[in-house]
Amino acid sequence: MLLLIAALVPLCASGQGNAPGSDAAADCHVGSYRLDDGSDVDIGNADDGKLRWRRKDGTTGALTRSQDGRWHGTLGWTDRADGVEVSFADCAEGTLAFAGVAGRKIGFDVTDTRFEGAGVTLAGRLTLPPGNGRVPVVVLVHGAEHSSALDTYTLQRQFASEGIGVFAYDKRGTGKSEGRYSQDYLVLATDVIAAMREAKRLAGPRAGRIGYQGGSQGGWVAPLAARIELVDFVIVGFGLAVSPLEEDREAIAFDMQRQGYGDAEMAKAMEIADATAAIVLSGFREGYGQLEALKKKYSGEPWFKHVHGNITFYLLENPEDVVREQGPVLLAGVPAQYDPMPVLRNLDIPQLWILGGQDTDAPSAETVRRLSRLKADGRPITAAVYPDADHGIYEFETGKDGKRVSTRNPDGYFRMMRDFILDGRLKPKYGTAQFVE
Repeated sequence: MLLLIAALVPLCASGQGNAPGSDAAADCHVGSYRLDDGSDVDIGNADDGKLRWRRKDGTTGALTRSQDGRWHGTLGWTDRADGVEVSFADCAEGTLAFAGVAGRKIGFDVTDTRFEGAGVTLAGRLTLPPGNGRVPVVVLVHGAEHSSALDTYTLQRQFASEGIGVFAYDKRGTGKSEGRYSQDYLVLATDVIAAMREAKRLAGPRAGRIGYQGGSQGGWVAPLAARIELVDFVIVGFGLAVSPLEEDREAIAFDMQRQGYGDAEMAKAMEIADATAAIVLSGFREGYGQLEALKKKYSGEPWFKHVHGNITFYLLENPEDVVREQGPVLLAGVPAQYDPMPVLRNLDIPQLWILGGQDTDAPSAETVRRLSRLKADGRPITAAVYPDADHGIYEFETGKDGKRVSTRNPDGYFRMMRDFILDGRLKPKYGTAQFVE
C-alpha cells in the first residue's frame, strides 16, 4: 500500500521534502525564476540544508552550498556532480545565476488562508498568476506523505508560471493544518471538496475551470471527491484503479516477473500475499500462524527474498508482537478493500491518468486495462504511460545492488498536465509517453 511506503520508507524520488533539517537561511531563495534565455527554473528546499532545482523538461538536481556561498549540483537523487552551479544575490533582490544564466524570481498573487475541512481547520494557499483575467484553477491533492504541501509542492509555483491558478493545502495532521493524520478516503475527499470551495471563493471572478491533480494515494481520493461534487477535470498521476490490497498483490507479482520467475513461483508468492491480506483484514488480530508456516516452508527458496509488495514486506520482516502493535496504527482508517471502479464508472468529467510502466510501488498494468475498458465504454478518460518511469513518474538508474535511484521526470510529463489544465486538449506527443487505446 502506498500509504505504508510513505509511513515507513521515505521515497528517494519524492522531491517534495522541506524535511526536518532543511536550512532556514536558504528559505528566501525558494521560488520560481524566469531566466534571461526565456526558460525558468524552480528552486525548492530539500533535506540537510540543501536546495533542489527543477525544470519543466523534468530535469532536476540537488544543490549543496560551498564555503564561498555558491551552490553546486548533483544529478537527480544521485551523488554525481551535474555541473550545475547556482549563485544567489541578496534575498531582497530575488535574483540568481543558474548555470551561468541570470534570472529573477517570478512574482505571483499569493493568498494564505485557513478553512474548515471535515471537522478540522486546514491551512491553504492560493497562488495566482498576476493580472485580472480568468484562469483555470487546480487543487493539488495529497498522496500519503506526512510533509507540508505548502512547504514542498513545487507545482504550486510551476503551474502558476504557466497562467494557472493553484490551490495547495496541508493535509489534516500535517504542516499548519489541524486534526489527526488520516488515511480514510472519504474523510480526505471531503477535505478536498472544502479546499476546492475555498479556492473558488478566494479566486472570485478570476476562477475559470477548476479541477484536481492528485498523485499516488490522491488517485483514489481525487476521483471520489469529484464524484461527490463535480468539478471540471481530474488528473491522476501514478495512481491506481484497484484496491489497496490488490495493489500489494500486483507489486509482488511485478517483482516476481522482473526477477524472471514463472507461474510456479508466482503461485507460491500469492500464497504469501493471501496470508498477509488475511492479517490485515482481521485488524491485525489473526492469521499469524499461517504466515509463519509459509515463511518456514518457502524462506529457503531463491524467489522468497524478492517478495516485497507494499504491506507484505512489513509483515515478513517484523515479529508478530511488533506487527500487532504497529499495524493498526500504520493502517488506521485505510479502506483496504476499497474498490475505485464504481466511482470511475460513474464519473462523467474529463480525466487524465499518467502512469509509470516500471512502477514497483503501484504497478500500472491492471489499472491500464481497466482504464482502457472504461474508455471503450464511453468514459472521458485519457491515459498515458511513460514506459521507463517508476513511482512518481521518475526515470531512474539501477545500481549494482539492484536498488533504483531516481534521476528525473521524463520530458513531456509537466507539459501534458499543463495543457490538460489549460483547456483540456492534448497534443499528439509528450516525450516517450504512450497513450492507451
